[in-house]
Amino acid sequence: MSVNTPQLSPLGLADFYLSDARDPLVASSEFTEWRKQVTWAASVYEQALVGGPVPRTSLVTESGMHPVLNFASYNYLGLAKHPRTIAAASAALARYGVGACGSPILSGMTDLHRDLETRLSASLQRDQTMLFNSGFGGALGMLAGVLRKGDAAILDGKSHVSLVEGARLSGARVDLFDHNHPDALDQALTRHAGKRRVVVTEGIYSMDGDMADLPRLLEVCERHAVSMVIDEAHSILAIGPTGGGVAEHFGVDKRVALKYATFSKSFAAVGGFISGGSGIIDYLRFFANSYGFSCALPPAIVASILAGLEVARDGRLRARLAENAEYFRASLKTLGLNTGESTTHVVPIVIGSDRTLLYELALELRQRGLFIAVVDYPSVPEGQLRFRASVTAAHTRADLDEALNILADTVAPRVRSNG
Repeated sequence: MSVNTPQLSPLGLADFYLSDARDPLVASSEFTEWRKQVTWAASVYEQALVGGPVPRTSLVTESGMHPVLNFASYNYLGLAKHPRTIAAASAALARYGVGACGSPILSGMTDLHRDLETRLSASLQRDQTMLFNSGFGGALGMLAGVLRKGDAAILDGKSHVSLVEGARLSGARVDLFDHNHPDALDQALTRHAGKRRVVVTEGIYSMDGDMADLPRLLEVCERHAVSMVIDEAHSILAIGPTGGGVAEHFGVDKRVALKYATFSKSFAAVGGFISGGSGIIDYLRFFANSYGFSCALPPAIVASILAGLEVARDGRLRARLAENAEYFRASLKTLGLNTGESTTHVVPIVIGSDRTLLYELALELRQRGLFIAVVDYPSVPEGQLRFRASVTAAHTRADLDEALNILADTVAPRVRSNG
């Protein structure tokens, strides 16, 4: 395949963050030319699925519809096409209509929204919960809502961009500590002694698939008398005895001040939520601008989330997800592929620094019928370009084995010969 594939430009997205165009609403000529040069590689992004985010689907390609095995979806528990979530959404659509048509504060709240807040609070053993119509917007609004200029936001170095941007938007000083490193956290908190400080971690890190070392990180926080916020986007419903996430998995839930998560992964919907003490949640309802100045979640979406919460209660889907993920990770390692520090259903396949190889392989995988996320710099370090496989409870053993066979025929030999 490399014979017919042009060499990628040495430039990447990070090189165009600062533009020399005189008009900020006009892309620079250099960026436009670069986009033309990388059109063949960029075709692996913004793929159009025909149907839902299920294990076997089709993509719309230049040559028509192409059947694929889907390992690029966050539908971790398979709830996107579950009969109960679809039935609940359909019933709510008929009763409430398409949209909420108002902000939660002014007119967009329904009894379904209140019911979901109450049930999430009870499930997570928190005083109150508030809902957001966007995962990114919820994380952004949460930190911009609680932090102020003069405060210090101490974030894990691999925190999601929504958390980093929310902290920056607040005007607080942002300090990133070495990923999952208690000593580095201790040093960061010491540097900002005397300020109001908040520590922010994730449950499962979205590019690496490893968990936050909460027991050791919380020991540091408590020694400094600083509260922690955790983003459980990739772990809510999927990890822990009752699906409470990584904090529940480690038995430290009550030691975490605020829990944030999204509905776009295991819940298979859209939006996000924050659960915590009644005082801070009440405060955020008025000071998280992405809540008060955005339309509320559509009632049909809320109904599907409520149904998903019930479906996931018995734990069978979580058990199947864990079994599938363990099998897939172990099999990749047998093939000699690098899965990094992953211990979960988020499984990186690290390629290295050869960007041309990454995109050649991505196109070959798509041609062979495997749809998998391609992750380039600056989303990951330049020397750790990768594919990211999302394993779900809906994948059968046949799905997993077929994907592994494709990877064995394509990625494994190229990575070994390149290394």
